[in-house]
Amino acid sequence: MSFLDGLNKQQKEAAQCVDSHLRIIAGAGSGKTRVVTTRIAYLVEELHVLPNKILAITFTNKAAKEMKERVESMLGDIGKAVQISTIHSFCVRLLREDILEIAYPRNFTILDGDDQKSILRDAYKQMNIDVKAYSYSSMLAYISGNKTNFVDCDMAKASAGVWAAEQIKADVYAFYEKRRKEMYALDFDDLLLYTHKILKEKEDVRRKWQRRFSFIHVDEFQDVDMLQYDIIRMLVKDGSYLCVVGDPDQTIYTWRGAQVDIIMNFEKDFPDSKTVILNENYRSTQQILNGANALIKNNKNRIDKELFTERKGEHKIVHFSAMDDANEPLWVVSKIRTLAQEGISYGDIAVLYRSNYLSRGLEKCLLDFRIPYRIYGGIRFYDRAEIKDSLSYLRLLTPSNPEDPKELYKNLAIKRIINLPKRGIGNKTMELIETQAEHDDTNMYEIIKNYEIGKGKAKASLQAFVQLIEKYRAQVDKISIDQLLEQLLEESGYLHMLREDKEIERLENIKELISDISDYVEAYPEGTLQEYLQEISLYTDKEDTSQRDCVQLMTIHAAKGLEFDHVFVYNLCEGVFPSERSIAEGGAQALEEERRLAYVAFTRAKKRLFLSDSYGYSFVLDKVKTSSRFVKEIPEEYIEEVGAKPRNTFTSDTDTFNGNDFLSMHSSFETKNTQAENKPVKKGKIRKGDLVTHDVFGDGVVIKLEDKLATIAFDKKFGIRKIMIDHPALKKK
Repeated sequence: MSFLDGLNKQQKEAAQCVDSHLRIIAGAGSGKTRVVTTRIAYLVEELHVLPNKILAITFTNKAAKEMKERVESMLGDIGKAVQISTIHSFCVRLLREDILEIAYPRNFTILDGDDQKSILRDAYKQMNIDVKAYSYSSMLAYISGNKTNFVDCDMAKASAGVWAAEQIKADVYAFYEKRRKEMYALDFDDLLLYTHKILKEKEDVRRKWQRRFSFIHVDEFQDVDMLQYDIIRMLVKDGSYLCVVGDPDQTIYTWRGAQVDIIMNFEKDFPDSKTVILNENYRSTQQILNGANALIKNNKNRIDKELFTERKGEHKIVHFSAMDDANEPLWVVSKIRTLAQEGISYGDIAVLYRSNYLSRGLEKCLLDFRIPYRIYGGIRFYDRAEIKDSLSYLRLLTPSNPEDPKELYKNLAIKRIINLPKRGIGNKTMELIETQAEHDDTNMYEIIKNYEIGKGKAKASLQAFVQLIEKYRAQVDKISIDQLLEQLLEESGYLHMLREDKEIERLENIKELISDISDYVEAYPEGTLQEYLQEISLYTDKEDTSQRDCVQLMTIHAAKGLEFDHVFVYNLCEGVFPSERSIAEGGAQALEEERRLAYVAFTRAKKRLFLSDSYGYSFVLDKVKTSSRFVKEIPEEYIEEVGAKPRNTFTSDTDTFNGNDFLSMHSSFETKNTQAENKPVKKGKIRKGDLVTHDVFGDGVVIKLEDKLATIAFDKKFGIRKIMIDHPALKKK
């Protein structure tokens, strides 16, 4: 029986094309790993190529392990001689042999993430840098970005200019590199950089490694960056053949160096190459592929292909539009529960979203209805550092509790935020405060408030901190909780700290928390700060889901390479997905990458694909939400519309999902949507300057009007709010 049996025509062509360079354009779910491993087996068994003359490069350890297992199962023990590894593992092998060529010892140490952070800890200690102001992850990203772009320490220092934050990062970069070299160590970037240097500068070494391999394979070629590509090209000689496998439509990592033009221009770099397109999909139903194909055709910089499958499927893509962002996660959770009642495992269900901050509403709903979930490759919303920091600030504003005079939870809050942003409060000062609190049988905040602690800058900082907290304590019953937090974080300098460090995602998370509090204020206008914090505590208890059947929540980037029977793509709102910020920074190219990201999301689904969005005002976008253009790019014949306002129209359509099941979970959904659809038409349009009244916020005046979004000034407690003029709770006076 031949290894080629069972391959389709295009797969067989790719496996047997061994006399020229080859580009395999492998659509999602088209069996690319099977093709590559079959090609390797064909070379060894049918063409008698020595297995050690074959190299296969992958970009994850998981992919390398899977490929090794498949090759060895096909070839037996002889398959172990095929060189299959990640590109970093290949570079280690080369450096162990030839790093002496650039006067570096062979017994170098490889730094992992913990090792790198250990060096940063020493740097921060010597330079008196607060890790909360410059996180290790952001600093390592800065160092990596400079190194892979061939920016050395002197160049980084020069380009920092007068910006203090950039000067600090450049100094840490210099410390890091000096310490690394003293340790005779290499980090993961160095493995590539040193290999590149040797192959480029040492011709004898380059020729030696070129002679070793006659056939070189590179998987996930759409994700390579120029540094990796240069290394690969330098391994190819006359008489050897390069086979690359990838899909330009799945290039979604340009933010970390990948360039779609590398795979697009392969035939220019290797003029005698051939291209084979794998477009038969073995994962998704034809209904799902129809939508994905229609979407991606809107990109210009791509190789045309139309995915097809023998799996017809009976379900169209479902698109749901909610009247507001509170009902979107409720609908998703209702569908998940319906699927579970049909016998579908939670583990076969995934909810994908563009950015991490979007998980907040989903997590709350899943917890409310006791549906187990896990954040794949990320942290739960209420466990994220900036959310804990914000809630710690709020906890210090709560009034003293006579039933709990010690209020030890305030100690945790003080320890967390006293130096966020940096205030120069040292460990010795904190130990003194904690000791005095234990002696007086009270909490640390009361000690800071009632004693003169520390000297000089530390003393002044503590006094300023108390003044800040007391100022906002006095405002607790006068302004709404969401405005209280926003103003406190602004005046404290916390938001400025995040802006300085360009922590965009963390800022988005805080905006989402403020939005959550705003929802609470609207639902419970008489609710207190203490009551809100008590409610939030229900969502901050950690739940062990490691051994449980769980719904998978993840960003679309994290979902790359995965597949699930049932996939929800959540919050497909214009400005969120595609990302308004990405398009503003990258223009048309960024929009095409956003569309590729949507394509990746859609093609994760095997049996059912659900798309959802919502209307209303977005705190993160600071505007009214509408359905994403990516939804509208799917032809009507491929999509089933449900919800309040499908496909970005403002008509009242009937929701077609199982209402009885949903109402058993959350009766308020029908109430909200019925009110929206059946409310009487108001007499006269709302205009700027009009007096209005709101069921929760009371009387107000319209100070700004943008299309259907009104900016309204209410009394001091609720302040300025942005509300849709057709909201059922809003009326013209």
